[in-house]
Amino acid sequence: MPVLDGDRIVAALRGAFAREVSRAELLQLAAARIREAGSPYTSVYLYMLHGEELVLESFAGRETEHTRIPVGKGVCGTAVATGRDQNVGDVRAVGNYLACNTFTRSELVVLIRRGPLILGQIDVDSDVPDPFTPAEEAEVKKVADALAVLL
Repeated sequence: MPVLDGDRIVAALRGAFAREVSRAELLQLAAARIREAGSPYTSVYLYMLHGEELVLESFAGRETEHTRIPVGKGVCGTAVATGRDQNVGDVRAVGNYLACNTFTRSELVVLIRRGPLILGQIDVDSDVPDPFTPAEEAEVKKVADALAVLL
């Protein structure tokens, strides 16, 4: 059974949307709720696509100096460039990896997309090697899919 309960987070996002919270508040709620699941969710970053650049709009966990990432650079930029989610079990094995910190061992990037249009992504860092099973990835995708509708 996955650690993350995507349905509960989606319900919280829908409730916040119904209260007409801002886009920034929706993104922050998503980041905080995913991180609250605990290990392996060490840090959660929500990057939104602005032209050819991903811009950090919200996060929960460790701060990062990577507030802007060009499409095609690092795991996050690769996800957008290829149009595919990224589940990297060992970030040290990735040649173009952008390290947010020295403790991160794995990364999961799930695109926020409305049809073929990529709006942004949920980027999850973990201090645990290879923790993101297909079930965990599916739970994060539920949140990404809800954000695609609500943003």
